[in-house]
Amino acid sequence: MNGPRAARRLAWLDALRGLAAMVVVFEHALKPLWPEARLPVKAVFDPGWYGVLVFFLVSGYIVPASLERRGSLRAFWISRIFRLWPLFMVCVAGMLLLVAAGWDDLHVWWGTRTVALALAHAGMLQNLLYVPNLVNVLWTLSYEMAFYLLLTAMFTLRVHRRSTAAALTFAAAAVLGAGLLPVTLLSAGGAGRMLTVVVVVSAVLGAGLAAVLSGGRRTRQAGAVAVAATVLLLLAVNQSYPGPWQGLFILATMFAGTALYRVETGEFGHRHLASVALVPVAGLWLARAEPGTQVATAAAWLTFAAATALRRRPMPSWLTWLGLVSYSIYLMHPLLLESVEFFLPDPPAVPVAARLALLVAVYAALLGLCALTWRWVESPAQRLGRRLISRSGSPRAAPSPARAPGG
Repeated sequence: MNGPRAARRLAWLDALRGLAAMVVVFEHALKPLWPEARLPVKAVFDPGWYGVLVFFLVSGYIVPASLERRGSLRAFWISRIFRLWPLFMVCVAGMLLLVAAGWDDLHVWWGTRTVALALAHAGMLQNLLYVPNLVNVLWTLSYEMAFYLLLTAMFTLRVHRRSTAAALTFAAAAVLGAGLLPVTLLSAGGAGRMLTVVVVVSAVLGAGLAAVLSGGRRTRQAGAVAVAATVLLLLAVNQSYPGPWQGLFILATMFAGTALYRVETGEFGHRHLASVALVPVAGLWLARAEPGTQVATAAAWLTFAAATALRRRPMPSWLTWLGLVSYSIYLMHPLLLESVEFFLPDPPAVPVAARLALLVAVYAALLGLCALTWRWVESPAQRLGRRLISRSGSPRAAPSPARAPGG
């Protein structure tokens, strides 16, 4: 997947990322610029849910392929760390600067539960640990991290090709558990309890990953079981926002993306498409009381299907560039919008034309900022990660399993 040919072949995924990122920005721009339109828009079409579902489909489609291509969990985690954490820390630093300038406020728990909140953010699992996100968009990274951890466990246990089964299992759990699963069962109940849960989860996951990456066969397997069990427990009983069924549906969506990749590459037969189609059907049923969420779910899947059909066609360079910097767009835009909200306390009192001009200015400033963060943060970090992988020789953390039958 390296080189110009691979870049052209994957350009449609960058185009999807770019589109999703810009739609999410629009969703969050409604609050500081058009608060009177936000709820009416979301009642018809939820742009934020649409954007994150497209992101999750793309991640599910390509991330497992990256792991399996390398065949090394160590290389996979090096690449993930240098892909996600550097810009994540820039985002955190930017938020702290806004707080220091008096343009925003921290959640009250940052004054009383600092260690628990900081440790949860360091592991990017804050949304599964009942920890308020320092920046609103960080909640999705918790589900990305849950997906990576489950992939790691499945790869170690040689069941990582059962993508369709995983997608259907999570979709069924979302449907059957909707309204029944407890919320924040482990973490709610005081600062001491939250800290205990965060420390225990971090320790178990850290030890499990260390075992998977460095242990013998039985040690790797035990570590994988510990990692998977911990993540599944958190998904089942300890989610807060956006809610248990939505969190489980997100995982179903990501594994469905992986199954679609396997169909596209010929690893799975087309009969799997009928099974994968049950995932968006489950999402539509789960959101039956929220028409805007239903429309967004259908639109996200239709968008991905259309992009898949057009994947061999050239993509506009500006759209693929947006995909290249989509992570920067996603993490940086809340900081700009928080600043707008500070200086625009009463948006309805401002003429519509002025607000439209301000929205254009926000997009322009955001893209300029993202060009800088890509140039000075993301790109150097990813190059460093590749160098470390090259120097390590990409040792295999688990033998490459034989192709598993079915999904």
